[in-house]
Amino acid sequence: MEDAHTAVINLPNGLETWSFFAVYDGHAGSKFVKYCCEHLLDHIINNQDFKGSAGAPSMENVKNEIRTGFLEIDEHMRLMSQKKHGVDRHGSTAVGDLTSSQHTYFINCGDSRGLLCRSRKVHFFTQDHKPSNLLAKERIQNAGGSVMIQHVNGSLAVSRALGTFDFKCVHGKVPTVQLVSPKPVVLDIERSEEDDQFFILACDGIWDVMGNEELCDFVRSRLEVTNDLERVCNEVVDTCLYKGGQDNMSVILICFLNVPKVSAEAVKKEAELDTYLECRVEEIIKTQGEGSPNLLPVM
Repeated sequence: MEDAHTAVINLPNGLETWSFFAVYDGHAGSKFVKYCCEHLLDHIINNQDFKGSAGAPSMENVKNEIRTGFLEIDEHMRLMSQKKHGVDRHGSTAVGDLTSSQHTYFINCGDSRGLLCRSRKVHFFTQDHKPSNLLAKERIQNAGGSVMIQHVNGSLAVSRALGTFDFKCVHGKVPTVQLVSPKPVVLDIERSEEDDQFFILACDGIWDVMGNEELCDFVRSRLEVTNDLERVCNEVVDTCLYKGGQDNMSVILICFLNVPKVSAEAVKKEAELDTYLECRVEEIIKTQGEGSPNLLPVM
């Protein structure tokens, strides 16, 4: 398991109305994932524009400091790696959300994804950073690399990531124009208290088997049955496993005040369906006779 996540409500440094959430998907090991999980937020908010600013920081300052925080933690991990054993292959994607009372800032570096549900439908989702993207492919080729079978040099499936320093060794080029860039895309969205319902952050193990609209509809329907967000997340993972997902899976669900409420009608239909399924399973197992049941015909 090379995933990790961060969930911090009420940030320090005068940012009590702000929260930060992120999902990290590691590759070639979990070392850098754990470091990002513990320290990325510090690298973002401990910059001058966050510390000691009079009032709330401006949107541009927030976006600039998020980008600066990513570059700083990437360079810090590079120095740590060089001191220990030279160039390191460990790396991690990062998808996050920095939320204030008025804005939400979606942050993405890699192929994990964030999604906002507004007015019962997908309002926004981050774009995956794949090597086959035209601008990414151009940057990779300018740095002396190639894109083969939709991978950087035929081996890495993302064009942006933290760590992964064996793809950041081109002499004379700054980090943002290496084969793999640590620079995140940051987009701000003004919050709508009346229409915003929830947002989802998840690694590619989820998105590989569920599309944006499908996951949004699934979560919304489950929230009409239960207000237990952990249960809903577990059901997302179980569904992805049933659909054939084999990668690591991590998902964070963050709900706003206008989140779908538990519906008595939906709960009743759920109970009726559970009862029906239990009866059908019992019937099928009885037809199999003695011994351990074969679950394939049951499914």
